[in-house]
Amino acid sequence: MRVTVVRRTALAASAAALALLATACGGGDEEGGSGGDGAAKGETASGAPAAKALTAAELEKRVIASADLKDHKVVEPGKDDVSDPGTLSVEQAECEPVAQALSSVPTGKPAASVQRLVTQESEAAGKGMPDLTGLTEEEAEEAMLDSLDITKTMTSLRSYDADGAERTLAALREAGKKCAGGFSMSIDGEKQQVTKVTEEKLTAGEDAVAWTVGTKLDDTSAETKVVVFRQGTTLAGFSSFNIAALGRGEAFGQPTAVIEAQEAKLG
Repeated sequence: MRVTVVRRTALAASAAALALLATACGGGDEEGGSGGDGAAKGETASGAPAAKALTAAELEKRVIASADLKDHKVVEPGKDDVSDPGTLSVEQAECEPVAQALSSVPTGKPAASVQRLVTQESEAAGKGMPDLTGLTEEEAEEAMLDSLDITKTMTSLRSYDADGAERTLAALREAGKKCAGGFSMSIDGEKQQVTKVTEEKLTAGEDAVAWTVGTKLDDTSAETKVVVFRQGTTLAGFSSFNIAALGRGEAFGQPTAVIEAQEAKLG
């Protein structure tokens, strides 16, 4: 389901699980918007032949698969898993690239795109709903949240002609700096407030940007890890969140294994 809908569903699942606990104990290729148009096709500013974007078929060969990741499930997202870029609106235009990366929709004007939805479950989450018999309320709450320890990462590969990938990544970096204090946005009819965009350190590909993006949806706060790195004419993007962390209100790490596996396949 779409990123915003998944967050809402995750929060609902967490709330439902905790409600059950109380009972038991008690009692988401289109062109993107602004930012990062490529140089003129055919040659670079220096006059050298321009780098060519990878085709969709070439990206399909390079995008991660379940075989590339231990203990992860990788699937093609369905229609209901991805957001419609046409529904994205951002109150501050300069923040649009951040909103696009957060929502896993195209930034700039990619020539081709592919996406995968990657899911990682902890051992506890893989076992399903826990047996709360004999547990204290505190132990039961922890067990319930452990069962929701699931990280979902929307992974995108987008290729650009000429220096489009470089320009798009530069636009993302600049937008992250300008919009660190947050902004308002809406996508798929879901209005939310981005409360902060915090830069993180990441080494991947030839260049990369990474943020923790704080959001508030229906008075519920959450954090999403957003990463974009460049390899040649291709940008690899990742928008990741952990369901248990949403329920606990805790921070969680970047999807390092997913990023490293995708970096290896791009070579």
